[in-house]
Amino acid sequence: MHKILVSRCLLGERVRYDGGSNGPLEPLARWQAEGRVVPICPEVAGGLPTPRPPAEIPGAQGAAVLDGCLPVLSIEGIDVTAAFLAGARRALELAEEHGVRIAVLKARSPSCGNLEGYDGSFTGRRVAGEGVTAALLRRAGIRVFNEDQLAEAAQALAELDVAEPGAVPRVIRVQS
Repeated sequence: MHKILVSRCLLGERVRYDGGSNGPLEPLARWQAEGRVVPICPEVAGGLPTPRPPAEIPGAQGAAVLDGCLPVLSIEGIDVTAAFLAGARRALELAEEHGVRIAVLKARSPSCGNLEGYDGSFTGRRVAGEGVTAALLRRAGIRVFNEDQLAEAAQALAELDVAEPGAVPRVIRVQS
């Protein structure tokens, strides 16, 4: 059975920066009951508390954070890059341990966003981009979806189950 890496906030856990959650969402709850879900909150795994000040990446470019070109800054101007990188590495370690090839992560998060994020001005302005964890997982060949793409994630999971029934998928390790 193929496993899925899932943002803990989407499972109803109160780990968001503001102490809230965004779930539980169906089919995530069903997948969790089936034993498919590998939960992660990269920001908490990286050592940040809940609640915590909001953080953004200038231009929402998580790949540039991985490459050491951009920081992740809190609204207070504190550099929290190290925690975001540590959390992303932990997410990849979990994915490797469980043979994960699909992730469902929180949209627009500076860790988890896969299509867009906030521009770094803390004004709510969205731009195309991705979070640090989403970028690292994508580099490792893991398909990353968000909570607005659950149908696509379910389709990808079904395709894996048909193509490789009972297989234990391998993930290529990426150093960062």
